[in-house]
Amino acid sequence: MAVSARSLFAPLGPTYDRYAALLSLGQDPRWRRFLVSRVEVGPGDRVLDVATGTGAVARELIRRRGCTVVGLDQSPEMLAEARRRLGDEVELVEGRAEELPFTDASFDALTFTYLLRYVDDPAATLRELARVVRPGGTVASLEFAVPRGPWRPLWELYVRVGLPAAGRAVSPGWHEVGRFLGPSIRGFYARYPLPRVLELWHDVGIEDVRARTMSLGGGVVIWGRRS
Repeated sequence: MAVSARSLFAPLGPTYDRYAALLSLGQDPRWRRFLVSRVEVGPGDRVLDVATGTGAVARELIRRRGCTVVGLDQSPEMLAEARRRLGDEVELVEGRAEELPFTDASFDALTFTYLLRYVDDPAATLRELARVVRPGGTVASLEFAVPRGPWRPLWELYVRVGLPAAGRAVSPGWHEVGRFLGPSIRGFYARYPLPRVLELWHDVGIEDVRARTMSLGGGVVIWGRRS
């Protein structure tokens, strides 16, 4: 994650889940639940949740799948909040998605959220993520998306005006997040349109790749199977 983004989100751990739900108009928790529904694991399986943040996906994986979860994030502030919320339910590790501190094929599945916009080389990062998943294991992700067609003008209005205004009503830190997200999302998809992102997944050895756009195109869940 770029230093600017990392420092932007670091102080927001205690309020992150609440206001991520608010600023996404209630959609972020629904997207995370759908993400977890795509992960084919059960009791006894081991899942790595990358960019775990405050542990929302890790918590949902345990609740719905009964699996063992390791959460990784490079923000000590976010991990501290995850540790406060989850206790010893999840093993939490500080580290970077680009250089995972795990051996090859050491997990039965892997999830990641809001990650690829923040890495310098999305293809190399995806390759590193796939490396630690056993053959046949699920890899699944959640990311913001840019709607197409008639919904695009409404999305632009919200990210240009509504999101910064809503963030300002919460706190200065969330105002900065509101200003940051629109250009960040738009810029990523200008470089990596969704069809290109799906190609990257195929290129690193993930098969049966599928994508589901959510909430009129404002979010996208992608999942596939490690070859």
